[in-house]
Amino acid sequence: MAPVIVSVGAQSGLIVPLVAVHLFVFYFGILADDTPPVGLAAFAAAAISGGNPIATGVQGFTYDIRTALLPFLFIFNTELLLIDVSPAKAVLIFIVAVIAMLLFAAAAQGFFLVRNRLWETLALLLVSFTLFRPGFWLNQVQPPFEHRPGTEVSTIVDTLPAGESLRMTVRGPDFDDPDKIAELTILAELGSDGDAQNRLEAAGLLVAGSEETAALEEPLAGTAFFTKFQMFDFYGDQPVEIATVQLPTERIFKEVFYLPALLLFGVVYLSQRARQRKLAM
Repeated sequence: MAPVIVSVGAQSGLIVPLVAVHLFVFYFGILADDTPPVGLAAFAAAAISGGNPIATGVQGFTYDIRTALLPFLFIFNTELLLIDVSPAKAVLIFIVAVIAMLLFAAAAQGFFLVRNRLWETLALLLVSFTLFRPGFWLNQVQPPFEHRPGTEVSTIVDTLPAGESLRMTVRGPDFDDPDKIAELTILAELGSDGDAQNRLEAAGLLVAGSEETAALEEPLAGTAFFTKFQMFDFYGDQPVEIATVQLPTERIFKEVFYLPALLLFGVVYLSQRARQRKLAM
């Protein structure tokens, strides 16, 4: 399952760390324990309570729906896995994630301080989503990458320091359907020595470029992209080429979107707090 997720993600322009993919599969495996029609835990609980096992599983799933969403958060916000984060930021991520999970539970169960109104449930879902993935809103405002033509790959590689990686989109005829053009997003770990050609070869890319295209040759067996590039037909009428080079852009920090989310949460809190006081009278 994990290789399939990595492949599908790469074809959609999403490069996912392998640990996030394994956790994605792992959490969905756990979820099967209380999800009908498997739901072994639901059947065991129903045998004790005398209830309907399918109804028990459905009810259990409504309480456990966070587990169905958490794997997607691992995919789209790898900072939750503490990948490439400082200790101080790890503390912030922990606090924000706990708050977001509590607010999501309040929305899923329809109760915070008092029973939720519909708009309050929707607001809590929006707040929890923003706290979990503020980068989504930032991507709507500022694109994460600058797309440069593939023919500039050698010039760009020459400017990158040693040990740097380069994100690229590779395009070419599909191996199973030559009339179809397939695309794949890759992250190449460039070599540290030599010119651009040598650094690309160290990453497993054999580039036979020209002024018009940055054509790729079929990688050798055992190299980094040998398995990934098997989806391409290197002997078709059209070349397999580097279509674009994606360079990170300078953007504002995504945590700025925590502010409007917390303000919206404040509105929900004040609304429910006023109703709670009325009920206490």
